[in-house]
Amino acid sequence: MAISSVNNSSTAALSGLTSSSNQALSDANAAQDRFLKLLVSQLQNQDPMNPMDNAQMTSQMAQINTVTGINQLNETMKSMSSQFISMQILQGSSMVGHYVAVDGNTMSNYNGVAKGAFNLAGNADSVTVEVMTPGGQLLDKLELGPQTGGRQTFSWDASEYNGQALTFSVSAKQGTQTVSSTPEVLDTITSVSNENGLMNMQLRNGNSVPYSAVKAIF
Repeated sequence: MAISSVNNSSTAALSGLTSSSNQALSDANAAQDRFLKLLVSQLQNQDPMNPMDNAQMTSQMAQINTVTGINQLNETMKSMSSQFISMQILQGSSMVGHYVAVDGNTMSNYNGVAKGAFNLAGNADSVTVEVMTPGGQLLDKLELGPQTGGRQTFSWDASEYNGQALTFSVSAKQGTQTVSSTPEVLDTITSVSNENGLMNMQLRNGNSVPYSAVKAIF
């Protein structure tokens, strides 16, 4: 059923593209027809003693063909862009329900479990996560031990926490050297939408982020 639905939507998208292309071709042909009628009228009413120069007439015909071609191409590209966005949204809907990582240091907190993520610049033999209130009050420290470089996720028991959104910070070391890290928000995608021609993702925390801001999908 899901495959059939996708195929039907793709067929509709291609049908819309064909229809728009045909409309662009019709408009271009109409413009060319008007030009030819004007040219014929000009030839019929030209001064026999001073006829139109052949090179000038050829130049005008080349110009109208160029303009017509550009207009047709522009209309076709607009239609293709619109159809591409529609198909992108259709494909993006398959990500609903998945976790997504985006830049930020807040934690998602649902059903008493708070989650977060971070990206390590390299391997670390000790990683500590500090869980804090929005005002910076320390609530807990999580000693995660050795971690490999790259993206890591963690969770914290927030069943007894009733405050606002939690924040966190990460400190990592390899021996005596500090390993840099980037905190990331980890939250669930609830829906996708088209905003000004760009695909946006709505998260469970109520925020909306563009697809280009997504660092990872789990």
